[in-house]
Amino acid sequence: MVDQDGSNHNKMAVFPNLCVLFLTVSINLIQAVPRIVDLSHRQDGNSLTWPGNPSYNFTQLYRGFAEQYGFWVGFSRDLLLNDAPVHTVQGMWKTDQIPIEKLYGPGVIINVKEKVKSNPDYRVTVEDLMMWEKKFGEMPRHAIAIMNSGWSDKYPNKTQIYGSTQHTNISLFHFPSWHVDAVTWLINKRQINAVGVDTPSTDFGQASSYPCHLTLGKNNVVGIEYVANLDKVPENGSTIYVPVLKLFDGSGGPVRVFATFDDEPNITNAAAILTSLTSYFCFVIFFSMILLREIGL
Repeated sequence: MVDQDGSNHNKMAVFPNLCVLFLTVSINLIQAVPRIVDLSHRQDGNSLTWPGNPSYNFTQLYRGFAEQYGFWVGFSRDLLLNDAPVHTVQGMWKTDQIPIEKLYGPGVIINVKEKVKSNPDYRVTVEDLMMWEKKFGEMPRHAIAIMNSGWSDKYPNKTQIYGSTQHTNISLFHFPSWHVDAVTWLINKRQINAVGVDTPSTDFGQASSYPCHLTLGKNNVVGIEYVANLDKVPENGSTIYVPVLKLFDGSGGPVRVFATFDDEPNITNAAAILTSLTSYFCFVIFFSMILLREIGL
C-alpha cells in the first residue's frame, strides 16, 4: 500500500528545488542580456552632408488616412549615404555587392580624445594601434575599427564639426581622422572589415588627396562617418554592426550603426529583470496550484 503522506512529502520536497532551479536560470538569462548602443545620429533637417553634395532630403510623399485602403498610411523618401568601396575606386564593391559578413565585426574603439584637444588635425597613427594592443591584446581579425575623438558631441553644429566658419570651403576645415599608414596597417596586418570616424571624413580636415578614402576603396573596405555615442561602448569587447541597405549600383546607402556587448556584472537590463521575475512568480503560482491539487488540499 502506498504511503499517501510519504508521497505528498516527496512532492513537496521537489517543489522548492524546482523553484530554485527556475530562479537560477532566470538570473543567468538576465545577466546574459547584451547591452545595445545606437551609434547613429538622428536624421533630420539638421543632418550634415559633405559640402557640394545634396543636403539631407526627406520627402513626405503622403501621410494620412487613405480612403482607397481604409487605413492610415505614410510614404516617405530620405537621403543618407555611407561609403562603399566604389565611392572612390572604380570597379570595387558597390553597395549591393558588399558581402554581409563584411558589415559587422569585433569593435575596436581607438580613443584619441586627449590628443585631439591640442591638435584638431590629429590623425590616428600606427602607434595608437600599438597602444591599443598593448592594453587589450592583439586585435581580432575582421574587426570594425572606429576613431573616438569626441567630435560627435559637436554634431550638428557645422562650425564646430568642420572646425571653420567657412562651411563650403573645404581647404579651411580642421577635424581629426585616420593617418593612411594606420589604415594600411589595419588592412594588411589585421584584415579589417571597416574603418570609421566620429567626424565628417575618414581623411582629416586638411587632407587634399584623400589617401585614406583611396586606400579603403582599393582594398574593398567600408568607410563609416559621423559615428555617435562611442563613449557608451567599451574600447574592446563589443560587436559593431553596419547594416547598410542593399541598394543596387549604389556608392553608399542609409545605415544605422549599432553595437552590442556583454553587460557589466553589476548592471542588468531592467526589462529582462521584470520579465524574468514575472515569469518566476507565475511559475511559483502555477506549480503551487498543481501541488495543492495533487495532495488534495
